[in-house]
Amino acid sequence: MTVKKKKGRIFIITGMSGAGKSQALKSFEDLGFYCIDNLPISLIPEFAGLVGDRRYLRNVALGIDIREGRFFKDFIRTLDDLGKLGMDYKIIFLDASDEVLMQRFSETRHRHPLGKNIAAAVREERHLLTELKARANKVIDTTKLTLGELKEILSSTLELKRTAEMTLSVISFGYKYGIPLDADLVMDVRFLPNPYYVPSLRKKTGLDAPVGTYLRRQPGFKNFLKSYTEQIKALLPLYIREGKSYLTIAIGCTGGRHRSVYIAGEIVRNLAAGGFSVSEYHRDIRK
Repeated sequence: MTVKKKKGRIFIITGMSGAGKSQALKSFEDLGFYCIDNLPISLIPEFAGLVGDRRYLRNVALGIDIREGRFFKDFIRTLDDLGKLGMDYKIIFLDASDEVLMQRFSETRHRHPLGKNIAAAVREERHLLTELKARANKVIDTTKLTLGELKEILSSTLELKRTAEMTLSVISFGYKYGIPLDADLVMDVRFLPNPYYVPSLRKKTGLDAPVGTYLRRQPGFKNFLKSYTEQIKALLPLYIREGKSYLTIAIGCTGGRHRSVYIAGEIVRNLAAGGFSVSEYHRDIRK
């Protein structure tokens, strides 16, 4: 028997404690969603049955975290039950580096939900959430995000389609500031000469035309850009087949201001020209 899809959307907001779930829920509320924080997991299927039946329950965001205690182990089974109900749901997993999570708990003096030494609690929680993170439609690294940037990323995430179409995000970054935690594919472009060491280009970024001109003149640049873009296009059907609807591609150079910025922009333009839904974000360009 075919289960009829219900007219409604559920976004499940979860992830590491201290990674920004409360702020994410506020952003969803600003975007017109009906938001509930820490709904008991056992009640999710019953609540999901109401979504779509009332106007104010057409778009719903649920905040779920480790405070669910012994019920959390049943979360994966509950997600499978939502599929049987014909409900379209997406999982947004918020993450951050261990150092930042511990710093946030220390600054706020909040008790970690697991009730242990903060460092030990963070390690245990990361282990407990491994499977859930793997099932997420979108992982967002909030380590270096402002509230405005988080809301911008969530807004673009709402464009996730119910079809097999994949939404792409291309991020430039600097290796000296760390690889983005939410990256699915990472490309190191430090094989190209660094414009930083060209005096006339040092204070410019990859958004400035002279930097692009300089990089395009480098041996192998055009072949690299073409072959890497084609490789991404070839991988997309395989990711879609595995049920992934959102892919984050990270392009890194030393400081995240010149090479990675320009190449990320070129990849975005090439993918967009091919009809793909793609967004662009330059994490470290202002550093």
